[in-house]
Parts: sequence; structure tokens; C-alpha cells
Amino acid sequence: MALITMTHTIGTEAMTIARIVADGLRVEVYDDARLKEEALRMGLHTGQLRGFEEKPPDWLEHLWSGKPEMYHKLMESVIYEAARLGQGVIIGHGSQMLLHDFGCAVHVLVTAREESRIQRLVHESALSHEAARKLIRRSDNQKRGFFRYAFHKDWNDPELYDVCVNPDKMGSERAAQLIMDAARSPGVTSCGALALDALERRSKTSRIQASLMEMDIRHFGLRVEMPEKDVALISGVLYEPEDKVRIPAVVGKIPGVERVQMDVTLVPAGYD
Repeated sequence: MALITMTHTIGTEAMTIARIVADGLRVEVYDDARLKEEALRMGLHTGQLRGFEEKPPDWLEHLWSGKPEMYHKLMESVIYEAARLGQGVIIGHGSQMLLHDFGCAVHVLVTAREESRIQRLVHESALSHEAARKLIRRSDNQKRGFFRYAFHKDWNDPELYDVCVNPDKMGSERAAQLIMDAARSPGVTSCGALALDALERRSKTSRIQASLMEMDIRHFGLRVEMPEKDVALISGVLYEPEDKVRIPAVVGKIPGVERVQMDVTLVPAGYD
């Protein structure tokens, strides 16, 4: 079983490499379309998926929705759920950061020279040279902004990756083979029961956090834990007594949550 995250920018043949790797290891590719399928299977609705792009929220999104953090938590939940099978090639969305603590995952960066990326887009998308250059730079800036917003890191930091490949130098087939060799190396173990259990708990925790954000609760230091895999513990300070009733009702409907424990303090009336 192989669990791989793959980070790339447009024009790098990354999807070709991902499919070769997935076919060679007999695992599934979790690209944008497949991740959205997984999100819908988890019970998310289409309106909750609009924040899944790898770009930072602009000021209008902050002003009108106020919920970019909610979309980020939903995305986290989907990534963890996809990884919970312990195998697959997960494309982008900060998966190398979310799964960085799991020794059973191999983190890959696919890169290429800007000029070769431009030529590839010109050939594949019938863009002019200048239009391709602008598209690449806009995409790179959005990815950089998303990563700094979501993780306070630079996405191209080499410490985040186990393998870096450049298909300009070696071609897609050889790049894919290097990734497969890394995934099969003795130092990379299959995800054990404890790792899979941790992934499941993280998926549920992120989903609960997103639900609480969607509820617009007035709180201070609200915290979500999963002391058992089907038990959610909510702690912190609430300002509205009805939220102590609303929270278990909403969280209890999340798939995989069978019991909600509340350990909260209510602010006395007049102290807000």
C-alpha cells in the first residue's frame, strides 16, 4: 500500500506522472474531481465545495462570507478522509502539510523550468506565449498565497518533500519510476492501525470545526477533541445558552459521530 501526496504547478506534466504512478502501484488518483466526489460521499453539499480552490481568500470573500476558515477545515476533512484508506496519490490542497506527521506518506514535488511550462501550455491549450506566461505566474502567486494563508509556510520549501522530480530532465516515465521506487523503499512503511485511526479522528475533528464555524457561534476558545473515534468533546466558553443545545444537535448529525460531550462554561448575562 502506498500513500503519496503530489504538489505541482500548472504546465509540469504532474497529472501524467500521477496517473503512471497510480497505475504502477495500483492505487487511485485523488485529483480535484475525485476529492469532490469524496466530499459529496461524506455528505457535504455542493455549496460547501466552492472554497476548495488553492488560492487565498480575497477581501470580498472575507467581507461577504466571513468563512474562508470554514472552507479550509472542510478541505482538511476531505484530505484526511481520502488518506484514511492508507493508499492513493493525493494531488495538492496542502496534503503534504496535513499528512506531514505520517511516516507512511511520501511527499512529492513536481517542478519544471518556467519556459518549458510556457511551451507546454502553448502546445496543449493553444495559448499565446505571453498569455501562458501570465497564467503560470498568476497560478503560482495564488498557490503561494493559499499556502501562506492556510499553513504559514512556503509551498516550495524543500523540507516539506521527500522527492523532487523535474520531468524536463528525465521525462515523465522516469520521474514516475523514481516516485514509485521511493514509495517502495524500506524506510516507508504501510499506514498502520494507529495512523489510520488518527486520520479518521482528524477528518471528523476538521468536519466538526467547520460545522461550528458555519453556525456563527459567539464563543471564546471553543475546542474540539475526539477522545474516542465516535465521541466528540466540545469545550470552551459560550455566550448564548441556546448554543449549548444547538451544538450537540448539529454535531451529532455528522456521520461517524455517535455521541457529543459538552464541557463548556456559559458567560453570565450582562458580562458580554
